[in-house]
Amino acid sequence: MSTKQYDYIIVGAGSAGCVLANRLTEDPKVSVLVVEYGGSDKSVIIQMPSAFSIPMNTKKYNWHYETEPEPHLDGRRLHCPRGKVLGGSSSINGLVYIRGHAYDFDEWESLGAKNWGYRNCLPYFRKAENFKFGGDDYRGSEGPLSTNNGNNMQNPLYGAWIEAGAQAGYIKTEDTNGYMQEGFGAMHMTVKNGVRWSTANAYLRPAMERPNLTVVTHAMTRKLVLEGKRVVGVEYEQNGEIHTVRCTREVLVSSGPIGSPHLLQRSGIGPAEVLRKAGIEVKHDLPGVGENLQDHSEIYIQFECKEPVSLNSKMGLFSKALIGLRWLLFKDGLGASNHFEAGGFIRSGKGLRWPDIQFHFLPAAMRYDGDKPFKGHGFMVLTGPNKPKSRGYVRVRSADPYQHPEIRFNYLEREEDREGFRRCVRLTREIIGQQAMDSFRGVELAPGPNVKTDEEIDAFVRANMESTMHPCGSCRMGEDSLAVVNSELRVHGLQGVRVVDSSVFPTEPNGNLNAPTIMLAERAADLIRGNTLLAPSDAQVGLADNWEIQQRTSIPRRDVAV
Repeated sequence: MSTKQYDYIIVGAGSAGCVLANRLTEDPKVSVLVVEYGGSDKSVIIQMPSAFSIPMNTKKYNWHYETEPEPHLDGRRLHCPRGKVLGGSSSINGLVYIRGHAYDFDEWESLGAKNWGYRNCLPYFRKAENFKFGGDDYRGSEGPLSTNNGNNMQNPLYGAWIEAGAQAGYIKTEDTNGYMQEGFGAMHMTVKNGVRWSTANAYLRPAMERPNLTVVTHAMTRKLVLEGKRVVGVEYEQNGEIHTVRCTREVLVSSGPIGSPHLLQRSGIGPAEVLRKAGIEVKHDLPGVGENLQDHSEIYIQFECKEPVSLNSKMGLFSKALIGLRWLLFKDGLGASNHFEAGGFIRSGKGLRWPDIQFHFLPAAMRYDGDKPFKGHGFMVLTGPNKPKSRGYVRVRSADPYQHPEIRFNYLEREEDREGFRRCVRLTREIIGQQAMDSFRGVELAPGPNVKTDEEIDAFVRANMESTMHPCGSCRMGEDSLAVVNSELRVHGLQGVRVVDSSVFPTEPNGNLNAPTIMLAERAADLIRGNTLLAPSDAQVGLADNWEIQQRTSIPRRDVAV
């Protein structure tokens, strides 16, 4: 047994924890300990952007959580990857940089997250970012997090996709992270000089040069240490030894949407019935811990490509070796991109103020994890409804920190989500059916031309839907009795502990979660330090013309049966 003391203890060196470690240690008078169960991120398969499917499916870097049999997915268990390495999920994700729509954050505020509206969040997105093309009212140019647009959409399929969106009657947007999210255009990524720019690279590594930061790896946090209603430290295990460390100020739980509720529950903080069932002493009955779990999910809509321009020709071992060698030597070429260089956001119906469907376009036909590529040339659209209504939970099974919790998302429980996927299939087919895709579009590989009715689409979705790997909401922020943290991210009813990660999101943002998680941690750091918060922004928010009465801005140039 050993006991040490720090001002702050951060549990988890992930997308949020690395940001906190950097910002808190800017004050040389403050001592900070980061406890991380994973190890080093210094691996080619992590740092090379195009290799992201490898660490995402490697147990060394991934917690490899799995859901319980999902009742609305034919009883399938889904993989729920979470980063187990410095940088957390920012070191194994698909590198997409999408913030979400402005109104997503206004929605948070309407649900009780005081002062977390878009006006409050935008300045922290800007603070975090160093955008390749410079800053403006929406984009940052001086932050640690480098973002760019990959290889400038050199593959002709990207341009054809965007043009097809316009021909189908949708907007072309100059910047999905700027004035107008809705529409078709380039997608941005967290890459700097051809290298994955995780929060480990952007925030943690520079901070590790400071003497007031200590980072311990391969250390499992067993539980939080409570004295009455105050958290005073953590207990962790490293190399078979148990260590207790105390803090003079706060413990900051940044273990992610699965790890954070699991840690709180192991510590006796959570729904009393769940804790008792797991044989854990109830120290603080907090009903919302682990509830409100939600996730984006998606299907792959795949087509044969008639022209030999897709990335399927680069799937062989020799081609991969050449791509890898070029990246190792020059940090450029196909290895320097995640290949999600174009995408889109649309509204699935009239009367919706902001988009509820997202498209990731990929000039190849394969699974997201890189498995089972189509033998010929192909392309695909990854799509799903971005504002899911179904909710699940994370529930501790025992006090053993190595036993994964019970995870159930209840995907497709709500009819709104099932209808959302039907619209995704039909609207995607209509877009791909436009003239801009004529020279490329071959036979539909999936779902396939015979999948037409609601019942047939539903069956395909149940059998093939996968997680987009955007879990959140399991320690919801708000001021009501089922919220876990308040609007300053303090755990309700306790002192000395906050939760800072995507588990506090009240609802899913309309996009990928890495960017808003980093924003959240940037703003949280100012709250924790007692700094004056950045002044709210008055930047305008773009809305589609006539959104109240039109699903898209113009009539499609080609009528396509869907």
